[in-house]
Amino acid sequence: MGEGKICLKLLVDRNANRVIFGEAGKDFVDFLFQFLSLPVGTVVKLLSKNKMVGSLGKIYESIENMQASYMEPNVIKDDVLNPKVYSSLGDTPLLLGNEGNADQLHETKFFYRCGSGCGYIASDLKTKCTSCGRIMTYQMNYVKSAENKEAGKISKSGYVKDLVTYMIMDDLTVKPMSNISGITLLSTFKVKDLSALESVEVYIGEKEAVDLLMASFVTKKVLTSLFLGNLKA
Repeated sequence: MGEGKICLKLLVDRNANRVIFGEAGKDFVDFLFQFLSLPVGTVVKLLSKNKMVGSLGKIYESIENMQASYMEPNVIKDDVLNPKVYSSLGDTPLLLGNEGNADQLHETKFFYRCGSGCGYIASDLKTKCTSCGRIMTYQMNYVKSAENKEAGKISKSGYVKDLVTYMIMDDLTVKPMSNISGITLLSTFKVKDLSALESVEVYIGEKEAVDLLMASFVTKKVLTSLFLGNLKA
């Protein structure tokens, strides 16, 4: 049943019909953290016109708060939280520019060409093409081979280390699992009837992944809404 899928164990309070928290390994946490690397166009394509409010910000906060000792050595948190976007839009003119991100301009080398495709490039924006005289405003990007190698290492190793089990909150907050944190949650949710608690295993495949991404934009009770059928959570 779970072949090729990611397993997520849920602690469910049947009396309140809600997920107290989930237990997951590195694979599920890497899957969640990858949400922030999805291009906006990909997200829109996957989710259509659903309103993008809900729990996605909690994933962002989880990465911010995750101690470096739990992160893979090749992962720089700031690169995940503030990914550099390289244009692949071909003939789309650079109309928005990069005025608000001077640091990125110093870190990444940009080249520009004219819209006629004469074959000339320049390192300065709005240089005139020596062939046709048109302003060179179409952005091209130079990526160092070392950066490609590092990107490959990150994609293979993921984001977090396979050191512990991770606790996944209903709103997708992620933190390392501990007995104390589990007991604290039971107290926070005022769970008095321990016999109503049930452990449930669910599996995340392609369909569930899209559903989870969608739910992260529309609710702060993501796990409850998806796996307990409470779609109005």
